Amino acid sequence: MSEKKLSPASLAAQAMGFVDPTTRAVVPPVHRASTYLRDEDNAYRSGHIYARADNPTFRHAEATLAALEGGAAAMIFSSGMSAATACFLALRPGNHVVAPQVMYWSLRNWLQGFATDWGLKVEFVDGADTAAFAAAIRPGTTKLVWVETPANPLWTVTDIAAVAEATHRAGARLAVDSTVATPVLTRPLSLGADIVMHSATKYLNGHSDLIGGALVTAREDEGWAKLRSVRAQLGTVPGPDDAWLLQRGMRTLFPRVAWASRSAQALAERFAAHRSIAEVLYPGLPGFAGHTTAARQMQGGFGGMLSVRVRGGERAAIATAAAVQLWKRATSLGGVESLIEHRASVEGAGSPCPTDLLRLSVGVEDANDLFDDLDQALRRAHNA
Repeated sequence: MSEKKLSPASLAAQAMGFVDPTTRAVVPPVHRASTYLRDEDNAYRSGHIYARADNPTFRHAEATLAALEGGAAAMIFSSGMSAATACFLALRPGNHVVAPQVMYWSLRNWLQGFATDWGLKVEFVDGADTAAFAAAIRPGTTKLVWVETPANPLWTVTDIAAVAEATHRAGARLAVDSTVATPVLTRPLSLGADIVMHSATKYLNGHSDLIGGALVTAREDEGWAKLRSVRAQLGTVPGPDDAWLLQRGMRTLFPRVAWASRSAQALAERFAAHRSIAEVLYPGLPGFAGHTTAARQMQGGFGGMLSVRVRGGERAAIATAAAVQLWKRATSLGGVESLIEHRASVEGAGSPCPTDLLRLSVGVEDANDLFDDLDQALRRAHNA
């Protein structure tokens, strides 16, 4: 084969072209060792010392993800939360950070609780409003701007390039939670982000059988070294089997995301005309507030996540979720099976999520079957 540069889809499918040099296996192995032999002169020329900081199984998954995002390096973590919180724990008490009002609920709660108690100054702004980000960023004081786009569960879209410009003008760093977009649809580093975060539990793995997180950096600089130190000191690394499952999952990332995006687009268009649905929230709909920005920074689709607001309010929404058969009532997203969830019940008091909203994670089932199942559930809920 020629030296032509391979596409990200090909790199993912072939696990970076891996072939075991000894066995000629085409699947990377799992390294379960917790410690590694020191050389006679006390050096570690293998590059491995102790598994709380590193593991050869990590490195293959990390190299793949860095290549997919166009980054200089990547780190995998024991969960999406551990990856996200590492970005804030690498700061100092008194530092100011800016984050969107609508974002992953567990991280928002952590920022309002632990991070604030610890001493970070956290300011929340409208994620769709670039001017609000710019106004909130304080030169010399703001150290990190956090963006999630599309943002769970209203799928608010943030203009990454515009926020990156405002962030860097103030001397701060921009981190983007790109869990929903995945590197298939958006590469935030190419738009100016410094760090990309993924809940690897979701699309990167895609099979609902691991908990994991990941960070990818644009540069291996002092800030990245601090993040490596945070991971090693806190021990927030995955087990080697989970690292292997993540690598396995990424091999089918591109076809899974493409399928889910096509199905979600079709479902959003059909449900937008459904008499039992008041509103569909999906970046792929021309009438969606963030559609123009999404069309500019999401290439090849708008993702597999959408939300619907059910006529009849909270009662009708919960009754609809109770009546599905093919959709599964479960937390999480990005797996091959389609999930439905009444998010306001999960998030509780203080949630910005409307009580009539159902969050839908579209998997790889037949889109017509998914439509028919939710359609019958809506009819049953409204006829009850």
